[in-house]
Amino acid sequence: MDKDTTGTLDEALERVHSTGPEFRGWLSNHAPMAVEALVRNGFAGRVHPWLDVYVRRLEELPRATTRIEPDQWREALGNPQLLGEWLEFFGVEMSERPWRDVLATWWPRLVPGIAAGATHGVIRTGHAVRVLLDEDEDGGDDGRTGPRTAELGQALGYWAARWQPVPGVVEPSGRQGPLEALGNVPAVPDQERGIDYRLGQLGRVDRWPGAVSALRPAHTPEQARVRLAEVAYAATVRLLTHGHGDAVMQVHSATAPTAVLRTLPALPERLWVPSLNAAWAAGAAVTAAYEPAEAAPAREAERLVAEAVDVGEVLERAAEHGDEHAIKLADTAAEVFGRTGDPTALAAAVRGLGLIPPAATG
Repeated sequence: MDKDTTGTLDEALERVHSTGPEFRGWLSNHAPMAVEALVRNGFAGRVHPWLDVYVRRLEELPRATTRIEPDQWREALGNPQLLGEWLEFFGVEMSERPWRDVLATWWPRLVPGIAAGATHGVIRTGHAVRVLLDEDEDGGDDGRTGPRTAELGQALGYWAARWQPVPGVVEPSGRQGPLEALGNVPAVPDQERGIDYRLGQLGRVDRWPGAVSALRPAHTPEQARVRLAEVAYAATVRLLTHGHGDAVMQVHSATAPTAVLRTLPALPERLWVPSLNAAWAAGAAVTAAYEPAEAAPAREAERLVAEAVDVGEVLERAAEHGDEHAIKLADTAAEVFGRTGDPTALAAAVRGLGLIPPAATG
């Protein structure tokens, strides 16, 4: 992460924390994720002007009218009417316990509901954890104060309120690698409505259980880490040929597994295999929900790979583009490229930038 000597990230998070995790009923507030990616990739100077425009669409932070008791969490999980209560609950948790302890307690409770908020619960959590891990490396304190820890609490609270399992999930037990397995995921039959409706069809798609179980399983924590990186790679590069189904929504097939991968170092290793399985199910589910009828022409994909620009230019283009999904896609593609050196990841981001409408600037 670029050293934020200006304090821009903390200032931006404090601004965001006066707003709620959702607006217009259910749309996710992407501001904390986007500003983290901008600062990380060297664009701290663009954060506040970007945020000045973005916050106009946001709504006030929801307030709690009751209290979630520690022994009542199961009954409250997945109840969006308790969003304010969940945010307050995790605010207390973060103030009283080290963030790693809170995460280790709640991750296995939350990850079965990884579809929460169209996967934005886990994505926001991944961005927050990435910052806190950087802070630990820099010799920070135990993280019980400050906007960065508060951001993790906000992310976990949002995830808990919107907790939602992926229907019809079967654990991996096959022989396919992630790219092959994603290619065999069946599309849901009705792609005319929102993601909740689309995901709800999965339990009635005959080929879905076999497709999601076809991935080669992981049996050790290290295998899980490697396989999860492969899943993030496959979902990213596949956007080059299939991202035109709905580029904005399909970005999440890559950013959700990437968020889980970012979180693994902060988790006990016993949680790595189930985390892989959940991340794979989420990426496959988004793929099924927005799979286009046909792939893009091979010559177009080949041209983009041949003309692939360097990672810095991709990130610069995304920052200039300004859409929150474009920023997060470029951030993910840069991470994939950093691990693999494959320019296909950068070409996929360039194609995504062309498919996603640029943000309004005024």
